[in-house]
Amino acid sequence: MAFAAGGRLAAAVSQGGGLGLIGGGYGNRDWLDAQFDHAAGAAVGCGFITWSLERSPDVLEHVLQRHPRAILLSFGDPRRLAPHVHAAGVPLLCQVQNRTDAELALEAGADVIIAQGGEAGGHGDRRGTLTLVPEIADLIAQSSGETLLCAAGGIADGRGLAAALVLGADGVLVGSRLWATVEANVSDPMHAAALAASGDGTLRTSVMDIARGLDWPDRFTARVLRNRFTDEWHGRETELRESRADPGKAWSEGWSAGDPDRSNTFVGEAVGLIGAIEPAAEVIERMVAEAATLLGSSSLLQQGGGRR
Repeated sequence: MAFAAGGRLAAAVSQGGGLGLIGGGYGNRDWLDAQFDHAAGAAVGCGFITWSLERSPDVLEHVLQRHPRAILLSFGDPRRLAPHVHAAGVPLLCQVQNRTDAELALEAGADVIIAQGGEAGGHGDRRGTLTLVPEIADLIAQSSGETLLCAAGGIADGRGLAAALVLGADGVLVGSRLWATVEANVSDPMHAAALAASGDGTLRTSVMDIARGLDWPDRFTARVLRNRFTDEWHGRETELRESRADPGKAWSEGWSAGDPDRSNTFVGEAVGLIGAIEPAAEVIERMVAEAATLLGSSSLLQQGGGRR
């Protein structure tokens, strides 16, 4: 949720009963300061791309001075950065995409592990949420019973929340559905493109990272809405790298303009479950109420998932 999840959205989520996270992305210090200011003292955390943060660990120290409610690390080995988070007394959340990632997160002393399935929007890997979550739940139960588990990837309503709890999660991390809220830093045209799409309209690709010159590890692609840019370049990654036409410049101009055809709309398969752009607090309240009805009792929501 880099850039889309600014301080305003994070604050709205926290004030609505969740834990809002500022999408720290690639670690722009000035942008992060501005977003913590926008949060206006709300209890919010901050998420980072691990492999990028390792190149600028001073950014982590800087954010820790803003007293975040939690730090989330994803896409890389968290063990080198974790001691800094623990030393600050801040809860550590680690998002993982397979079992090996989860084992590393446990070694890092994660307070919460987030099992992210490939249905998720933005960057991720290949495992599906439906099987990854219970596998990680079993791993945690066997080795670290105090660690909490959240599910991510394709969760956009009360049905997804209820399913995650039944699978053994203690909660959920919601991306695309909160991306589609009035508080998110998302252009109106990109919101409109998402509302018009179904889950069939997304794909996993690396072309936008190549165009931006971002050296993401090969295992991580990003799920985005298909558009003119992906139609032209997906499957032609080598040509894109060697292109003299500088498609990256055109992509960046489209991104700055909020154009969903020239750049990319970072949403997951859950886009087909989104029918309106609403306040974040309303989304959270409805999800919890729907899940409570489906499960027949609100007690499971209060106590965590079926794992304990």
